[in-house]
Amino acid sequence: MRFPFLPAVVVAASMMLGFTAMASAKDPVAASPESGAKEPTVGQSAARERQKKCGAEWRALSVADKAAQGPKWPQYFSKCVKRLKEIKA
Repeated sequence: MRFPFLPAVVVAASMMLGFTAMASAKDPVAASPESGAKEPTVGQSAARERQKKCGAEWRALSVADKAAQGPKWPQYFSKCVKRLKEIKA
């Protein structure tokens, strides 16, 4: 026999796949939206609102304005969030 360990590898791999599938399977009752879906916290809601506002502002900017504000979305978003937090405070 050329590969004596091959059957053991196949069995081990199939067991790993089986355990992974069982661990990732979700209870259909717990996955329904009525049963235990958490509401976002105040901080999470505020962060989502800031992201939506900054995203709308970013999309409204022209190419030249985007270059002046920060050439990439992450840099613009960082500045925008700081500005919005200062306005609120």
